[in-house]
Amino acid sequence: MALNPESELASVMGRGDEGPNIQLAEKICKTKDGPAVKLLMSLLGHKKTAVRNDVIKVLYEIGTRKPDMIIPYAKDFLALLHHKDNRMIWGAMNAFSAISEFKPELLAKDLPSILDAMDSGSVITRDHGIYILCNVSRIKKHHEDCMELLLEQIEKAPVNQVPMYAEKTAEVISKPFISRFKKVLQARKDVYSIESKKKRLEKLIRNLKES
Repeated sequence: MALNPESELASVMGRGDEGPNIQLAEKICKTKDGPAVKLLMSLLGHKKTAVRNDVIKVLYEIGTRKPDMIIPYAKDFLALLHHKDNRMIWGAMNAFSAISEFKPELLAKDLPSILDAMDSGSVITRDHGIYILCNVSRIKKHHEDCMELLLEQIEKAPVNQVPMYAEKTAEVISKPFISRFKKVLQARKDVYSIESKKKRLEKLIRNLKES
């Protein structure tokens, strides 16, 4: 019997938690139900905000488990970066984050749109943008550009996000960028003024090897 994913969404079931949405994502992944994913994509335009919110949740939960199931819809997620609803924007970025771990080359050409979303979006949107940049940076021909972009993001990131962004960047940084990376971090006096964040940055810098 074919799965009807709409009937299993949290809001349709009268639930106020994300449990049904996560369970639905797990069920679709387990059965590799491509038609269910296609139907969910069509529901992203639903008139009810609650349904749209549930759908994007299910889709990026599918992405974290089986990114290959949402890869065919990358262009649809890209279109969501211009949505009026911020939930759709950071949900799409979450999906892109999952895709970038599996197929980072698919997103390299869309970095300008992703950066625009990061600049105007929420903290969650920026967080996923950092994950995407780090994953795309693993591709040799895009590494330098992504390093430059990551350093720019750290320069202007909110204080609370800097340590995490720095730690993610440190995972993919190459030796030619380490000296600048250190300078960018040390220039963030606002971050160093908070003892817990200062300790994280100092530990990270100590572990960086330039030679």
